[in-house]
Parts: sequence; structure tokens; C-alpha cells
Amino acid sequence: MISSASFWLAVVVAAIGTYAVRTVPLLFAGRVAALPSGVRGALRMIAPSALAALVALAVVRPGGDLELLGPRPTAAILAAAVGWRTRSPLLTMTVGMVTLIGLQAL
Repeated sequence: MISSASFWLAVVVAAIGTYAVRTVPLLFAGRVAALPSGVRGALRMIAPSALAALVALAVVRPGGDLELLGPRPTAAILAAAVGWRTRSPLLTMTVGMVTLIGLQAL
């Protein structure tokens, strides 16, 4: 069993670490303008890249098994084509969901 003092020390250290991780970027936010434009462009792509990776994993491995020809990949490809062609998020989501529901109903 862990002692009470060790437990509270761990809680305080974790709190300080979490606070530091969230605060340090704000302290250096003014220096981001000094970064080269290529680095700033790459930093802007981190969030969309992470989201795309999560979505791609959910599309091709929904239950843990690789599924390349199922309803999800088919709906995702069709939705991506509609999104690329129309640039309409609402139409893209509508086409993707209608396709997915239709293919799952078959």
C-alpha cells in the first residue's frame, strides 16, 4: 500500500506537470511569429493530420479487423469525392451517412 505522503506528493507533481504542459506554450506564443513560414505551415497541419489519421483508422479497422471493401470505406471514398468536388461539409456528411446507412441495410 502506498503511504499518504507519497500519494499526495504524486498528486502535486502530476498537477504541476499538467499545469506546466498547458502553460509553457502560452508563454512562448509571441515567439511563434519568429518561426520560418515553412515551420508555421507544418505546425498548422498537425491537428488536421491527427484527425485524418483517427478517421482513417475508424474507417478501415472499425472492429479491429482490416476492412477495405466494406460499407465504411466505400462511404468514406464517396464522401471524400463529394467533399473534394463540392467543398460543402453538409453535403459531404449527408452523402457519407446516407451511403453508409444504405450499404449497411443491404
